[in-house]
Amino acid sequence: MAAAPADAEFAVGPAPVIRGSAAGEGTPIVLCHGLTASRRYVVQGSRFLERAGHRVLIYDARGHGESDPAPAGQSYGYPELIADLGRVVDAEVGDGRFLLGGHSMGAHTAVGYALAHPERLSGLVIVGPTYTGEISDSTLEYWDGLATALERGGIDGFLEYLMRESGVADAWRDGVSRASRQRMELHRNLGEMARALRETPASRPFGSLVDLVRLQVPTLVVASHDEADPGHPYEVAEAYAATLPNARLISEDEGQSPLAWQGGRLSREISLFALEPDVALSS
Repeated sequence: MAAAPADAEFAVGPAPVIRGSAAGEGTPIVLCHGLTASRRYVVQGSRFLERAGHRVLIYDARGHGESDPAPAGQSYGYPELIADLGRVVDAEVGDGRFLLGGHSMGAHTAVGYALAHPERLSGLVIVGPTYTGEISDSTLEYWDGLATALERGGIDGFLEYLMRESGVADAWRDGVSRASRQRMELHRNLGEMARALRETPASRPFGSLVDLVRLQVPTLVVASHDEADPGHPYEVAEAYAATLPNARLISEDEGQSPLAWQGGRLSREISLFALEPDVALSS
């Protein structure tokens, strides 16, 4: 397998400027990260996809990592996140079909884009979805509490609240805490991150799971077991896979580290999915 090519940085404007990178040649794959993450955290820094003959585009969502915050009069809601993805696609992919994937917030953004532009996609990868069409008061209270903890206590306060309220099993707590700190330290503006923590979970990327019935694009749904990752319920991923007309579900074995956290293995699964006849022929 060839050595991974160097990244080419890009910045897509106008405001907010979205910053990202592209590497590799071949079938374009665009990957969208989750809330509080940044662009390297979809496949955890793995370079397998580039080495396997794909052009991989990753970017920091507005207010995350190196990208600009939401301008005055705009928010961190899904309509804006989906529009930002569209700007990246127009600027960096151009014409032709591509494979689109995302984790959590990035998965919802990807589905919202897919519903609006199904003709652009050769395949869709949905990792750790949480949105089902319902936004409960308890969900909003959790995210508001996390935002308040970040505002009052910085990253330490954020982590203390996260580990107290997230329900992660004891065996996984140290790893989750360490990884969460590393993610948060990459953001330029923690005040904007606190705002995103309140606004994104209160926004709807699409109406309900019923909307997924009209998405015919081949789809790979990646689930995580709840002991390590209760914030991304296994049953929600199952519901996506059961509702999408052309989807299959994969996951790690129980007791293993979530597949979503295993960048190399997840990248291999995405690459194999990209080679499936229905996906490859529609590229």
